[in-house]
Amino acid sequence: MTAALKLGIADPEESDTNAILGALNQHDNLAESCESGDAVEVAILTGDEKVGIRSDRAIAAQLEEVVAQFQPDRAILVTDGAEDESVLPILQSQVRIDHVQKIIVKQSKGIEGTYYYIVKALEDPKWRAKMLVPLAIVLMIFGLGIMLPPELGGDILIGGLPFFVGFWLLFKGLGLEANVARVMSEMRENTDAAFFSSLMWAGAVFSSVFAVANAFSEYNDELEAGSRSSVLYLSSFHSALAWVVIVFLLIIGGLLLLRLRRGQFSGRAFVLAAGGMVVYSFLNTGLEITIQVLKGSDYEFDVRRILQDGTVPIAWLFVLWLTLLIVKTVQQRQSSSEKYWGI
Repeated sequence: MTAALKLGIADPEESDTNAILGALNQHDNLAESCESGDAVEVAILTGDEKVGIRSDRAIAAQLEEVVAQFQPDRAILVTDGAEDESVLPILQSQVRIDHVQKIIVKQSKGIEGTYYYIVKALEDPKWRAKMLVPLAIVLMIFGLGIMLPPELGGDILIGGLPFFVGFWLLFKGLGLEANVARVMSEMRENTDAAFFSSLMWAGAVFSSVFAVANAFSEYNDELEAGSRSSVLYLSSFHSALAWVVIVFLLIIGGLLLLRLRRGQFSGRAFVLAAGGMVVYSFLNTGLEITIQVLKGSDYEFDVRRILQDGTVPIAWLFVLWLTLLIVKTVQQRQSSSEKYWGI
């Protein structure tokens, strides 16, 4: 009771106070219903402020003291959340757990309760950065797109906003931040390769800017020519496609340098590069034919014309097959030999 009172006065918002009071309530109920000669005790296991191995070790040590002093036959775990339930295996290794009681504090379901949680989240620097920074960036881009006239790319800013938001959500959904952190760690460990790979990635950033600028220029040209909306967007994408492929190849080249420096190169970068060129060649050819047809040009869908237009994609398919064959052959030789060939 004294511990609950002191904790409640020190931090009225701490839910552990309610957990202690819940344990006292269990104590009174068990004391009334238990047989004569049975003793009921309340033990508060505090763990550690940093949840994890350190906290689990502290709880195990405290539990050993409790068991050594009271020799309990059974126990009831009273917790204020699922985070505390994670220590249940530690408790069960020392004493039998008959029941788990979760204390859930009742909160207002109205606007006031929601406002309270939002304010508390914004006071936390970690949550503040996660919530406010993306929201601020979205609002800034949206406001800039409204202020700029269409001639200066205001409509492209507003139209590109859902694309970048979706890209960011895809990035978070696939958990790619762990891969990015690993690449940054490799760059720090391999400064020589990191310098050249950083140059290539800087080139990828500039190529991205050129891709957007080229697409915007083509969009304006087609708009002045009075082209249909479908031709506008397809022509814009087609004009930026080559720069997009350059961005992809520069990123692959940067990763290749880091892998070579660490001796972890497996040949997959070459396969990715060849696969990217295959996709580019097919997209480029398909867009050229589609734009010609939409602009009213006659296109004969015969075998000779299709083979003529598909020469480049077919050639890149052959390059991809040859790359796969070479990488697989070298990997097989490496696995059958103790000598390291660098691939």
